[in-house]
Amino acid sequence: MNDPASIADSTLEWKITDGLTPYPDSLAAMRERVAEIRAGTASELVWLVEHPPLYTAGTSAKLEELTDPTRFPTYDAGRGGQWTYHGPGQRVGYVMLDLMRAHGGVPAQDIRCYVNGLEEWLIRALDRFNVKGERRKGRVGIWVEDRAGGSEAKIGAIGVRVTRWVSWHGVALNVDVNLSHFGGIVPCGIREHGVTSLTALGIPATMADADVALRQAWNEVFGIGAASCRIEPPS
Repeated sequence: MNDPASIADSTLEWKITDGLTPYPDSLAAMRERVAEIRAGTASELVWLVEHPPLYTAGTSAKLEELTDPTRFPTYDAGRGGQWTYHGPGQRVGYVMLDLMRAHGGVPAQDIRCYVNGLEEWLIRALDRFNVKGERRKGRVGIWVEDRAGGSEAKIGAIGVRVTRWVSWHGVALNVDVNLSHFGGIVPCGIREHGVTSLTALGIPATMADADVALRQAWNEVFGIGAASCRIEPPS
């Protein structure tokens, strides 16, 4: 099936799309859904997809950090951040929420806490694979110890946009991605550290496994009764 039945509750729809979703299609779908959420004609949505290999530029992207411009198609994403790679084996989570209201531990109209909540969502999902995801001061994304490389590497990316207090774009988690594909960009403008994936860390997770972890971790951050947002200085 190209688009399995969505998992929905009274306020939030979960949707998983199989196969590789063209990036322009995802942008168009998000724009439409954001407008509908603001108009009150559609529910909020967490949409999980994979893309064919491509590079996207955030609003802070520098042209010189696209080091191989002919390798894959490039797109202006319109989100915050710099250059990001998307491709098979990477779970992209597009999150469309009405930030005019609170979501679990994230208060209304608090973009900083919302981004912190997305980070915490990835950290808690990784914890289900016994992987310790961490924030790092001055760096975007979620980081893990890279035992093979003897340093640390990024396993999850975050880039958001908010339009009339409705969020879109979201997160990307490297599950079983071809890490060499990141070589055509300086990922998120960070040269001194690499990227990794669950597979590269020795964890044979499937995309379905990642989806279950993300679904379970969601309510711990954005669900009823979740702990209030706390912005703690990253290490």
